[in-house]
Amino acid sequence: MASPAQRYAQARRREAARGTQLAAFDEILPFGLDPFQRRACEALEAGSGVLVAAPTGAGKTVVGEFAVHLALATGRKAFYTTPIKALSNQKYNDLVRRHGNANVGLLTGDSSINGEAPVVVMTTEVLRNMMYADSPTLAGLGFVVMDEVHYLADRFRGAVWEEVIIHLPAHVQVASLSATVSNAEEFGAWLGEVRGSTEVIVEEHRPVPLWQHMMVGRDLYDLFVQESDTPKSARAARGREQRGSDVQVNPDLLEAIQAMARTTDRRGRLQDAGAPRGRRGKARRAGAVPAQARGSREQVSAQLPQQGTRRAGLPSRAEVIARLDREGLLPAITFIFSRAGCDGAVSQLITADVRLIPPREGEQIRRHVEERVAALSDQDLAVLGYWEFLEGLTRGFAAHHAGMLPTFREIVEEMFTSGRIAAVFATETLALGINMPARSVVLEKLVKFNGETHADITPAEYTQLTGRAGRRGIDIEGHAVVLWNPRLDPIAVGGLASTRTYPLRSSFRPTYTMAVNLVAQHGRSRARAILETSFAQFQADRAVVGMTRAIREQQEAMRGYAESMTCELGDFTEYAGIRRRITDLEKEAGRARAATQRAAIHASLDELTPGDVVWYAAGRYEGRALVVAAAKGRKGQAAAPALLTDDARLRRVDAADLTGALVPYDRLPVPASFNPRNATARRDLAATLRVKIPDEPPRAAATSGGVAPSAVEHTIDELRRKMKEHPCHRCPDREQHARWAERWWRLERETAGLQRKVDGRTGSIARIFDRVCDLLLEFDYLSAGGEQVTPLGQRLRHLYTERDLLTSECLRHGVWAGLEPAELAAVVTSLIYEPRRDEADPMPALPTLRCEEAHSHMVRLWSRLEDAEHERSLPLTGYPDPGLMKVMYRWASGRSLDAVLRDSELAAGDFVRRCKQIVDLLDQIAVAAEDPGVRSAARTAVDLVMRGVVAADRVD
Repeated sequence: MASPAQRYAQARRREAARGTQLAAFDEILPFGLDPFQRRACEALEAGSGVLVAAPTGAGKTVVGEFAVHLALATGRKAFYTTPIKALSNQKYNDLVRRHGNANVGLLTGDSSINGEAPVVVMTTEVLRNMMYADSPTLAGLGFVVMDEVHYLADRFRGAVWEEVIIHLPAHVQVASLSATVSNAEEFGAWLGEVRGSTEVIVEEHRPVPLWQHMMVGRDLYDLFVQESDTPKSARAARGREQRGSDVQVNPDLLEAIQAMARTTDRRGRLQDAGAPRGRRGKARRAGAVPAQARGSREQVSAQLPQQGTRRAGLPSRAEVIARLDREGLLPAITFIFSRAGCDGAVSQLITADVRLIPPREGEQIRRHVEERVAALSDQDLAVLGYWEFLEGLTRGFAAHHAGMLPTFREIVEEMFTSGRIAAVFATETLALGINMPARSVVLEKLVKFNGETHADITPAEYTQLTGRAGRRGIDIEGHAVVLWNPRLDPIAVGGLASTRTYPLRSSFRPTYTMAVNLVAQHGRSRARAILETSFAQFQADRAVVGMTRAIREQQEAMRGYAESMTCELGDFTEYAGIRRRITDLEKEAGRARAATQRAAIHASLDELTPGDVVWYAAGRYEGRALVVAAAKGRKGQAAAPALLTDDARLRRVDAADLTGALVPYDRLPVPASFNPRNATARRDLAATLRVKIPDEPPRAAATSGGVAPSAVEHTIDELRRKMKEHPCHRCPDREQHARWAERWWRLERETAGLQRKVDGRTGSIARIFDRVCDLLLEFDYLSAGGEQVTPLGQRLRHLYTERDLLTSECLRHGVWAGLEPAELAAVVTSLIYEPRRDEADPMPALPTLRCEEAHSHMVRLWSRLEDAEHERSLPLTGYPDPGLMKVMYRWASGRSLDAVLRDSELAAGDFVRRCKQIVDLLDQIAVAAEDPGVRSAARTAVDLVMRGVVAADRVD
């Protein structure tokens, strides 16, 4: 019980709080504020900025909503920024429900609603562009909410967050909302330096405890022993605040996995589908739906197939959903790191006749969905996979991934958050900001494709994904379920689930558009100083402090090592130097031999031509492969031919993938009509390869290991002679001294490396900016030593594409003059298209001769720009890939969606997203172009692209 003095102090605080905006805000909330929310809101009302780092579902967006309340109450504006358009739309709808249509606006790349309202929701890029354009909309701005601010670590888009934070006027209060990061204090310290007073509020407690499970076969086990052996009441009171060594993997789980492994043959098929012996740690049924209220769900669960061919102990997706249903753990999100896998899951549940909602509810969903897609033709709906999508929804489940039509994704989000469907199969993109919590989250695998390779998910990604489990105000517990497979280590899963280190790292780097905008507003010298205030430089400078301390400590240790290797017979440092030189030269000779081997590999790739058959071994594949495209190496790049393997996969070969030269051992003509993007064409040609070419490797060609260059050998022999003649060579303690010398040399190398890092990091962002400005000076975008922006630079200020300078160069050199609108739409796709490595086509057929000529001109400009970037050690502008030209030309020419996508492996959702990116870029070109013909063609092209399914779709 509080003392009289404490009660008096509490009464005084309550009295002081009366009449504050926080008290008024508190009264309209349907729930009480948590302590961390109250602290953050109090800081905002006191005039400070805030950084709130809290787990998913903890309620940090309430702080952003209070900033909006403060703005309206004090006659100022508030901008609520989000990283993605879908989240902007969701937040817009939330704020409209609270404050009304008149007070809330929306600005995204393709939506503009009431943009001059006192509260505007927008993507972060829109706010960045407003600041660079000195938009009058900024007048009266008092608060900016930066939702999901940890996105500044994103290597593609993260720089935008830092640009906004640095350039916002000093009087604007910033409310930064972040997922849990382990260096929140560091990030908050930077915010304090660039924004002024900023209170850092870290909340690690999840309002809904999260319990971790693994499913082995069809059985569910707790992951940690504490969850199995601790009474439920005690667990709920304690919550899941497990860290590092506090956790122990459930022994019952380990026993079940061992039993399952014993029943699995070498090919990974179960010999006995029965349940493992031993006591089972079943998942708790917190928040379970009472049996009498569940109706058809229980019946569906009982009717689901309980046996069948399974791969390495993995249950079918229908069995997983059935088990979750029986345990009362629906609704659930199952994360499948594959779009095809998500769609396949829906098909599998339909085939298994799964129904998770009553038929009457299904019919209501059907009518709602039909109203939402009424603007689309039946022909387009068929191409979009609508009928299976609708069937799944009426049964209570759906897929959710970036390849879907955005409107379809929005429908799934609405149905799931309102509790009308019970299961969603999603890629990891669902975890990025959308408010779509569930009672349970299922992870089928812990490996995903990161854009370059398949890699294990990180602890931060695991936390982000499983953070969806547990709906505040609905569930008393959330549940994360990992499906076991023979390649999954439960100890590693335990490590992922218990790790609490998620550092936030800046991805900031100056771009060409950023540079000209900064110089235009501040001049080069002032802009350089501004960039030195970035979080990237802040982190680099802090790291320098630690590295400098390490250098001093290592130099002290080196002095001790030098004393220990002192020899009475002579200068052991000199003697050790001779030995070290011999070792280095021997390694150099080895590298020379390796270089000879690499040269042979590169030469073999350069000499391959379409029709060559080679024996290809890389990763898990070894077998025949047919060269279908011989891409010669561009300047500074190696050749990367495309191979078709006998399992019909298209592989882009890189010299780094090979251990030896690729030598043709047979020939198979490639049909002139062969389209590597067409799966059927690949399968047909692969079948021919299997029939006509022997399935055996060619006889290994004799190879020569080579010898070290004679000059190096001569130097090594001379040094060995000097070593033997040195007086220290006869020392009886020579090898003991040598061990101290080796430690000295090793530490000396480490110290030199640290010093190079210190030299490279100090002022590193400003040095990159200098190199960017020097290139812009050479290309006439800046003048007067880089202090002034030329007319060309003024045009560049309005181009915000990834290939901003290349786009400007195309306008400058009239590359697109004379193109028809459909041709212009097609050509500019090469400025936004980034194919996956295994999809790249070295030179696809282009739709018209004018498109081909324009693209060739673009490639010449790109090559010159890339050379200049290479000379200055700047990131290289990506090659303008023409892979989407044909598809976009067909669409802009009025062809149907079915005709456009028929020969393409592009998903409908991806196509719509690309179309909107093209529209955005065409709008920029229409503003920036001086040629009236190009301006007119760009505006017309926007109308040609923005039709049908693209125009009907509302969310990107």
